[in-house]
Amino acid sequence: MEPLLGPEENRTQSLPLIPTGKGSTEERKRFYQNVSISQGEGGFEINLDHRKLKTPQAKLFTVPSEALAIAVATEWDSQKDTIKFYTMHLTTLCNTALDNPTQRSKMQLIRAAVKFLETDTVCYRVEEPPALAELQKNEWDPIVAWAEERYNVAIGSSTSILGPNIPASTKDTFVSHLASYNMWALQGIEYIITQLKSLILSMGVIDRHITVEKAVLLSRLEEEYQIQRWGNVEWAHDYDLCELRARAAAGTLFVHLCSESTTVKHKLLQD
Repeated sequence: MEPLLGPEENRTQSLPLIPTGKGSTEERKRFYQNVSISQGEGGFEINLDHRKLKTPQAKLFTVPSEALAIAVATEWDSQKDTIKFYTMHLTTLCNTALDNPTQRSKMQLIRAAVKFLETDTVCYRVEEPPALAELQKNEWDPIVAWAEERYNVAIGSSTSILGPNIPASTKDTFVSHLASYNMWALQGIEYIITQLKSLILSMGVIDRHITVEKAVLLSRLEEEYQIQRWGNVEWAHDYDLCELRARAAAGTLFVHLCSESTTVKHKLLQD
């Protein structure tokens, strides 16, 4: 593999980062030995052999908290001989927050998240078969009831293909609640929602009401029912389940690390 930086470029202490967008299957031979973090003017930076990481849009890869920087550095440090960019969910989320490729404002992010209520997985119910309808009632009703009590809203559910009729006041309440998060955290919230196809499950995870494993199971309830009834393709089910858990867990960790003001005072990575 050709050197990523020549002798002259090495002095600039910067390192272009290969894009790690959603669905990326990029891999590359590992070209660094040590991973570390440092504090700069704009926040905490990631260093690969003392060269600073950059985003796909060539911005300096800088994150707002030491804890998040350590988590991202751990992703890079855990790569073996081959860098599998598609496994680096925290790095991808940071790239999205820094580059904002869709150029959306905070309110646009919030409204996109709240719009998921109209098609929320746990609000769509079936009437047939009765066993699946009963399973949905038993498993989804409690999380909907929790959300209604937690946020003092009305949500409900529906067997209509049009979905439930979500009151405008409910949407306004969620808009106000999400406005309390910063732009970085909102990117993470939207990421979780797109994985679980549910704002309600996502808020349950973020609020620590349910675990990531539970949220993933609830989001895949109908699929799990069909698998138990008809069986599944060998390995495919377990792989998809693990991938979804990894993405949802990364998004949840990202939100928490972007929302907390405390910093990690101990060094996690050792040279």
